[in-house]
Amino acid sequence: MVRQVSTTCMRCAVGCGHVHREVEDGTGIESVRGDPAHPVNRGLACGRGIDESANPGGDWLTRPLVRRDDELVPTTWENALSVAAVRLREARESDPDEVAVLGSGQQTNEAAYALGKLARGGLGTRMYDANTTLCMASAVTAYYNAFGSDAPPPTYDDVPEADVHVVWGANPAVAHPVLFRWIADAATDGRLVVVDPVETKTVGFADDHVQLAPGGDLALAKAVLARLVETDRVDEAFVAENVEGFDELRESLPPVEAAADAAGVGLDAVDLLAEALERRTLVYWGMGVNQSVRGTATAGALVDLCLASGNLGPGSGPFSLTGQANSMGTRVCSSKGTWPGHRDFEDPAERRTVADAWDVPVERLPDDAGPGPVGIFDSDPSVVWTVATNPAAGFPDANRARAVLDDAFLVAQDAFRTETTDLADVVLPAATWGEQGGTTMNMERTVSRVRAATDIPTGVRTDLDVIAGVARRVSPGLLPKPPVEPEAVFDEFRELTAGTKADCAGISYERLEAEGAVRWPAPTPDDAGGYRYRTDDGWSFETPSGTARVSTVAFDAPDLPEPADDDYPLVLTTAREEDGYNTGVRSRDVDDPGPLEVRAAPATIDAHADALDASPDEAAGAGGDADGRPTTLVDSRRGTVAGVVEADETVPEGMLWCSIHHPATNRLTVPAVDPHSKEPNFKQCAVRLRHPTQEANRGAPSPAEAGD
Repeated sequence: MVRQVSTTCMRCAVGCGHVHREVEDGTGIESVRGDPAHPVNRGLACGRGIDESANPGGDWLTRPLVRRDDELVPTTWENALSVAAVRLREARESDPDEVAVLGSGQQTNEAAYALGKLARGGLGTRMYDANTTLCMASAVTAYYNAFGSDAPPPTYDDVPEADVHVVWGANPAVAHPVLFRWIADAATDGRLVVVDPVETKTVGFADDHVQLAPGGDLALAKAVLARLVETDRVDEAFVAENVEGFDELRESLPPVEAAADAAGVGLDAVDLLAEALERRTLVYWGMGVNQSVRGTATAGALVDLCLASGNLGPGSGPFSLTGQANSMGTRVCSSKGTWPGHRDFEDPAERRTVADAWDVPVERLPDDAGPGPVGIFDSDPSVVWTVATNPAAGFPDANRARAVLDDAFLVAQDAFRTETTDLADVVLPAATWGEQGGTTMNMERTVSRVRAATDIPTGVRTDLDVIAGVARRVSPGLLPKPPVEPEAVFDEFRELTAGTKADCAGISYERLEAEGAVRWPAPTPDDAGGYRYRTDDGWSFETPSGTARVSTVAFDAPDLPEPADDDYPLVLTTAREEDGYNTGVRSRDVDDPGPLEVRAAPATIDAHADALDASPDEAAGAGGDADGRPTTLVDSRRGTVAGVVEADETVPEGMLWCSIHHPATNRLTVPAVDPHSKEPNFKQCAVRLRHPTQEANRGAPSPAEAGD
């Protein structure tokens, strides 16, 4: 009988309910539609989530592989797991920090919990993190400083209640289509303001567009804060009762005019934003804010704008937009930055609680969370295990990342072939959406079920069973013997969260079956989370004082690592495309990803015409690509990539725009990280254009290699 099951879309972090129908013969998903019974989306669904669930475009991995004589060859599961386990054990015995483990926001909560338990409790390594740090760590750090806990205070219920929607450094029309529909619908009777250097798709729906300079976000936020102060628009009663450190913030603010100038905007833009904050306002932000050396400081300043204007409560507040489907779950479950339930990593009592629950020696558990993904690679680990992530393409300064992976013994666990699996010594093929069960957690803290609608193909195992299989050989008894029931792992996780800031103890599979989805904190089966920190008497934050803390004076804001200069006069930024998926593994061919498209304003193209081979209206045979577009080389201080140039009036003059989904893009980006969150500075680096006939940068891949 053909199965039809209710599940959760794993495309982005909105957390929409889907209905998957399996194919009549063999394995696979025949059709996908929105689930009208799911409490998050009530049947709404976007085309990307449907298409990539039913028809992903990647190259499926179908059996384990090991490297012999520099070639990946098929092998048995027993051999693949044994080879991986031997190298993991050897490295652990030498030094646990010789083992690097990288998880993902694509894992279920159960797989993320199990991987963290093995990495921290079995291997004992500090060198463990997840690709979610590459996108959300700055927002997380800002939340902890302001409120004493992670996650945005508002929920989706607040979207229709807001009068004004400020979208800052995010493009939800592309990245979160269902959520953006709610925002756009709510703004019909209100106002939508977008702050972004680029005229994004979201800008096309906006009432106002504040087009600041690349990297000018923190200066603009400070300008608006200063304007609120000097025009007596601070909610003094709210601040006096609920916020600490505001007087110091007042004294630290720059003159409005100077900050506006540093942000590349006029005073009218500052006044527009200050006026918006006089009404019930939700402030959303995304990677344009987070992925910067100033990410934490800027995210904190956006929180400060909400605190200063009294925008905390129904229909208002700071709302970071999460990219990967289970980024929130990874933060709560995986032991990468906190112990499960957001237990403080550096608190000895919390460390002891986790050690007792896992029945491991407390001294085995690291006493700090590690150096972050870029720092892990800087340590040159001898063994690297990646799970559902592609650092060979997704890390900044990807040439350096590839060199680290090439030098290490690499175990790559994934559903699809990637640039990382191609470098691996052992490849462990894992199930993907529709093939495995568990739970996920969306950006507003809602937990829902992920269910299998089809059998797992022969030769493939679930992420949870792969992790348990490694654990059985590396740290026997730590995890159940495969096959592992996800419900048992979830029960262990939720019990460990009892009494914590992210209490999920009252969420069970039985409850999720009955209610569809439940938002934490939910300490009992009758509890569910709503707007955070509100009490019957007002506000109670999870800080030592119980009040919120300002952030603008709490975080150093370093200079941008690589401003444009005479040698590299252009600024490169990176962002999502509508039809792309993370590093592209579900939406492109690894062997032939196509040319890197370099978008630039017509004036920028004209100013660098001598770096182009063929003009847009010349035939492809004269040097352009198959569509007649000119080709060029893009240089940064780390490498050279070949690209085709696309005129795009939405990109400001002096900037180049490249997709995050292309494997060549991050060969250009800078590996500098935010000093507080360890999140990389993906959004801005200095580049230049050169003619394709010129020699590539010294030490960089050749133009032919760069365009592969």
